Amino acid sequence: MTMFSSLIGEIQDTAVSGLTKRQLRALTRITDLFVAGSGRHSNRQIELFDEVFKTLVAAIELEVRVKLARRVATDPDAPATLVRAFAFDDAVAVAAPVLSRSEALSDSDLVATASTRGQGHLQAIAHRRTLSEAITEILIERGEPGVIHTVATNAGACFSDGGFRELVARAAGDAELALRVGMRHDIPRHHFLKLLDTASASVCARIRAAHPGLADVVKDAVTEVIDDINLELRNKSPDHARAKSRVKRLQNWHDLGERNVHAAARSQNFEQAAMTLSVLAGCPIETAERAILHENPGVVQVIAKAAGCSWATVKALLLMRAAERRMSARDLAQAREEFERLETRTAKRVLEFHHARRTMRGIARPPMVTGASANAAALAG
Repeated sequence: MTMFSSLIGEIQDTAVSGLTKRQLRALTRITDLFVAGSGRHSNRQIELFDEVFKTLVAAIELEVRVKLARRVATDPDAPATLVRAFAFDDAVAVAAPVLSRSEALSDSDLVATASTRGQGHLQAIAHRRTLSEAITEILIERGEPGVIHTVATNAGACFSDGGFRELVARAAGDAELALRVGMRHDIPRHHFLKLLDTASASVCARIRAAHPGLADVVKDAVTEVIDDINLELRNKSPDHARAKSRVKRLQNWHDLGERNVHAAARSQNFEQAAMTLSVLAGCPIETAERAILHENPGVVQVIAKAAGCSWATVKALLLMRAAERRMSARDLAQAREEFERLETRTAKRVLEFHHARRTMRGIARPPMVTGASANAAALAG
């Protein structure tokens, strides 16, 4: 303790000439002392080193701190306590080198920094070679657009399901972010479908503004492109392949029914739920996928009614996390009333209308079924 007290006093003594040189000599001595006992320090000793390094870093001039931070950022043998002191420096120029490159920082160090520091620190963290889900969640929650764009482009970043959900939500009004998120190879397909629908709405709005007379043509063209992209992704998806194989096997055994939709929805299996619902309702797979993901609960009710499902199954579909509906008890009660009022023949007519609209572009739009207009429009994408 006497040695540490002496060293702290030395680096805080601003009256001494050549202060910076003395501080650097103190830093060298402390670092050597730490390295010499590496692996044998107690938690209390490590905490003490932390305090010494923090005091030292706070006392050294900014220009010197920047140079030192750049040096230790790529040094695999740099003491973690010293690196941590630089990481928590208020000056971004000091913190950025270690936050973006140093392997001495643990996830807990990065989480603590990302939770308390500003956008410059977050931007530096977003550039790291790898990022865990815990860190990306904080970056997405606290980051401004520049940070979000950087982390979305980072190939070494890992995202939780909730992280992808928030990225897709933010991309709704940001075409560049939508492109960055959509190009990630690890994005789950149900999030990608949400992203496509969101991005397509933005694209349609721009083109319609320029060519209002071509509104329907533009919307249909964009929908066709999205379906082509989704078909390619679906064909490459191992989860979809497994779901398709299972449904086909159940069909051959004459054992495919509502209980399969219910079980898939309860287990949050998007691919299985969409595939089974598609077969039972007799509608294209992309229609079932859109219904499950659409914010309008009436859309999935239409297909589920056509598939012969009960309210218990519809409720499970409405509560799937992939849809992000966040329905309250009151919302569910209202949805149940609507579902029970909906007749099976009406639901099938809505699906027939949707199919006709998608396959007969040049024919005038037929009259919609009374009471089902909103759901039919939503199904049309």
